[in-house]
Amino acid sequence: MEDDAPVIYGLEFQARALTAQTAETDAIRFLVGTQSLKFDNQQAERQRCSHVCMHLLSLTRQTPTQIHIIDFDDENNMINKSVLLHDAGEIWHISGSPAEKAVLTTCYSKTSESRVLTCAAVWRMPPEWESGSHESPDDSSNNPQTLELLCHLDNTTHGSVACVLWEPMGDGKRVISLAENHVLLWDLQESSTKATISSSATLEGKGQLKFTAGKWSPHHNSTQLATANDTAIRGWDLRSMSQIYCIESAHGQLVRDLDFNPNKQYYLASCGDDCKVKFWDVRHINEPVKCLEEHSHWVWSVRYNHSHDQLLLTGSSDSRVILSNMVSISSEPFGHLVDDDELSDNEESQQEDKGKEPLQDSIIATYEEHEDSVYAVEWSAADPWLFASLSYDGRLVINRVPRALKYRILL
Repeated sequence: MEDDAPVIYGLEFQARALTAQTAETDAIRFLVGTQSLKFDNQQAERQRCSHVCMHLLSLTRQTPTQIHIIDFDDENNMINKSVLLHDAGEIWHISGSPAEKAVLTTCYSKTSESRVLTCAAVWRMPPEWESGSHESPDDSSNNPQTLELLCHLDNTTHGSVACVLWEPMGDGKRVISLAENHVLLWDLQESSTKATISSSATLEGKGQLKFTAGKWSPHHNSTQLATANDTAIRGWDLRSMSQIYCIESAHGQLVRDLDFNPNKQYYLASCGDDCKVKFWDVRHINEPVKCLEEHSHWVWSVRYNHSHDQLLLTGSSDSRVILSNMVSISSEPFGHLVDDDELSDNEESQQEDKGKEPLQDSIIATYEEHEDSVYAVEWSAADPWLFASLSYDGRLVINRVPRALKYRILL
């Protein structure tokens, strides 16, 4: 098998929630949260049209949803899986603690007073699943254990939760939840078994005042947050819980996802239902720095590579994953930086000539292993050259950055 060949894992469930286990930097591990069992064509089409249906929620109560722990064996190019029961409801968003491997949050749907409400909770895996030391992972799907509930992020007064965001590179004690038009900053106490709201902000104004996505900035000592609602992107100062910028019509239609450049503190990527991916310098919000129009349907997910910020992943309802090389707006627009001591006089002059012009942006690869909408893409926390994508039919695909590009970036 070729080293760059994709590895495909099929769940027996529909799914749209994917995250890398960020606290795990040795093993290549992803977490997938499922929704419902697969149905016949008519039922599947009904669900695809109205992703929250009452009859599906009743089915979920009978058949608990699951967390699939996906370990990728890079040497043998194979996947090992473990399964944990998540009996609270259909999972719409999942995120792992940056400090504790075993701790994660889910946003899940349940019925409350004859309406569907998306709630959030903090969970802990069983000890043997945290370390991946259990002997026979495949047996876990036959006799799955249940996640331990640590606490609810009680949002009954604030409405449905779109997502939960952990403080980047934090100690796992602070999370943000976006509920309807509220930003809620939580302190997790007593080993995450208690959650209290330390501060909050409310989105006010005209239009659709409901958050669809958010990203906690890894810069500025983790004091800033970006959110999306309708076609707008807003920045927030978490110290004062006040708005610091607003891009009113960032996209022509709904904004679906955001991500901060890990190496350039003012740069932000966004994607949405106008099929576009845009790059912003939040100091100058009148126009995007760049715009990509490679997808033919809604773009659901955008992710910067954690180590090499010229590499960008996007996933779309056109069933494709696109890997882009946005080198001109990266932290190394002139290519790999070389120390002067490493160059002879001739090499130095050649390097100067070569370095006068930025390298060109390009689409590296388009991946078409999916047959349904790709709702999530994620880079591995342990291997910067490996990434996963998840489509609604429960297909998880693991791919690698092409070796030729990898070596060009490194050498």
